Amino acid sequence: MEMVVCVKQVPDASEVRVDPATNNLMREGVPSIMNPFDRHAIEAALRLREAVGGRITALSMGPPQAEEVLREAIALGVDEAVLVCDRAFAGSDTLATSYTLALAIRKLGAVDLVLCGQQSIDGETAQVGPELAEHLGFAQCSYVRALGKPAEGALEVERAAEDGYERVRLLLPAVLTVMKELNEPRLPSLKGMLRAKKAELRIWTAADLGADPSRIGQAGSPTRVAGVFAPQRGKKAQLLTGSVVEQVQALVERLQAERVI
Repeated sequence: MEMVVCVKQVPDASEVRVDPATNNLMREGVPSIMNPFDRHAIEAALRLREAVGGRITALSMGPPQAEEVLREAIALGVDEAVLVCDRAFAGSDTLATSYTLALAIRKLGAVDLVLCGQQSIDGETAQVGPELAEHLGFAQCSYVRALGKPAEGALEVERAAEDGYERVRLLLPAVLTVMKELNEPRLPSLKGMLRAKKAELRIWTAADLGADPSRIGQAGSPTRVAGVFAPQRGKKAQLLTGSVVEQVQALVERLQAERVI
């Protein structure tokens, strides 16, 4: 079974800064980590390989420093890793990103299953996985919380829903986005860390992928970040007294005065 796990290097949430001129995340000088949701995608792929065999490729799109998360993925047990890296990709929104990743997956050859984390902690759009499936023409399922074994060219999963869960049978190839509830990620082994240190990563540029310049980077991104700001924190607590009815009435009047309702 040929599997691809998409991983992303993201800024440490506690150290995030925003460029006020471009509204883009400032990565220089900010510690970076593997997107936590992607760890669960890697673990899912590793368990599937243990159950049915196969090969796992970790794929990431980002600057040269994104090699760090790919080596971490190798240390965890994936077989190989590919970094899609080119200045032409700068400023990509989710549509341009998913288009680029789809080109890389096609370049890898026949793939049975693509696994992604539920979302990234920097953008939190949860859009790249489903968009990737659309570009590839694969079946897709998001918010996967339980995973069965592939059989007869299909895979059964459970996906979280607002009022419970849904059991879905997907024909392969497919794209899944997985939740943290799916599993408990393992830690890298010493052998894995040594292998990761020596591993040769494949690095592909826009030219290597044959990417259409109008569909990558800012040129291929129909969405723009109009503004980013940090909410101001302050303590403005007000104690309401009286009976429950009086407190509710006072709260409603206050919210109406603030134009909240």
